Amino acid sequence: MTAELSATEMLAAYRDGSLSPVDVARDALDRIAAVNDAVNAYCLVDPERTLAEAEASEKRWRAGEQQGLLDGVPVSIKDILLRRGWPTLRGSYTVDPNQPWDADAPAVARLREHNAVLVGKTTTPELGWKGVTDSPLTGITRNPWDVTKTAGGSSGGASAAVATGTSPISIGTDGGGSIRIPAAFSGVFGIKPTYGLVPLYPASPYGTLAHVGPLSWTVADSALALDVLSGPDSRDWTAGPRPERSMLQTLKSGVDGMRIAFSPRLGFAAVDPEVAALVDDAAHVFADLGARVELVDPAIIDPLDAFHTLWFAGAAASIVALRPEQRARLDPALLQVCEEGATRTALDYVAATAVRAELGRIMGEFHEHFDLLLTPTMPIAAFEAGVEVPTGSQEVRWTSWTPFTYPFNMTQQPAASLPCGFTSAGLPVGLQVVGPKHEDARVLAACQAFEQARPWQGKRPALG
Repeated sequence: MTAELSATEMLAAYRDGSLSPVDVARDALDRIAAVNDAVNAYCLVDPERTLAEAEASEKRWRAGEQQGLLDGVPVSIKDILLRRGWPTLRGSYTVDPNQPWDADAPAVARLREHNAVLVGKTTTPELGWKGVTDSPLTGITRNPWDVTKTAGGSSGGASAAVATGTSPISIGTDGGGSIRIPAAFSGVFGIKPTYGLVPLYPASPYGTLAHVGPLSWTVADSALALDVLSGPDSRDWTAGPRPERSMLQTLKSGVDGMRIAFSPRLGFAAVDPEVAALVDDAAHVFADLGARVELVDPAIIDPLDAFHTLWFAGAAASIVALRPEQRARLDPALLQVCEEGATRTALDYVAATAVRAELGRIMGEFHEHFDLLLTPTMPIAAFEAGVEVPTGSQEVRWTSWTPFTYPFNMTQQPAASLPCGFTSAGLPVGLQVVGPKHEDARVLAACQAFEQARPWQGKRPALG
């Protein structure tokens, strides 16, 4: 069953002729048809175009003329990223579908250059604004391990797509945890790369908080995806240089001799005891693999207020051109956030940027002593679907339960979430691995070492 295969396994099967891209694409489309009503991972599927891409790939493989690193591999993309010929509605009734869709986002352009087979667009909360995935336009996205729970967000459709085996790789975005939150809740791997490694266009309203990156079932698949996605694009003036080394080719460097900090609470977060125990056990794996693991907190304070200024102001900017009748169709909680963001002044924004700069300085100095930082990805397991915060919470915003993710958007560091176990209720738990800026290969190598020591692919959700 091709739903069980990673992208690298698919490519090997294409190479030896035991599988064809057309068969794999058909299986992916059949799988979407079978599971999407239950989880709502996809908001757009285009079987005719998908099969045409797969048929072109099959011809190349048969002729020995395959082109690109992902030729024939099914990939899904979050409905924040432009794809030529497909509407990008961003989970919102305020986006007019009847307009020219004649551009690819940089990530999508790179996928097409490498001949990935695009199987569909995945769901997002409206304008990608929160850490769970539901929107007025596309409804609620659910967790494949328990459909009464959230898949996380804002790349919740992407994580559900990977967890259900409909695409081995899905491309998401992460402005405050939006790749890592759903990766942790849905039991898949996800990495927010160093800011600028993957170009982004159009620019996000959340500015330089927003990263583009992959979610996948294996670390190797995400490394392969980053080798593709990191190709240059002149439309993003903030993009960094392309890495000199292939991420995939450096995966085997391991963690032997690394200095790794383990911070169970980052000094300020409350963590569910069951989650804490699983993450603590996972941290010990790195010591078993030859790293020197030290229990230590970075000297940071919770930057939530500054993050809110940056995030809410960005949300406000994203709707500034909407007419009153369009605003009336927005997610009511998003409108609240936008109205709050509109009250933040330019001086507030500059002050928040100064907090961000200081946080970056502290973490930069921290990584002079430690190669990596380990934390929980999430302090809790997935909660009920369709709400912004767990029932009974005294808080109202999603950031109240994501203390480990948004700080590293502010610092722009690479940060990955990898599965490290299950709660007694059978819900996945994630371990976050954070590295210094531009050391994405180091983060991926550490995650690969953990995956080989504690492989998670043997257990799949009942829907998967």
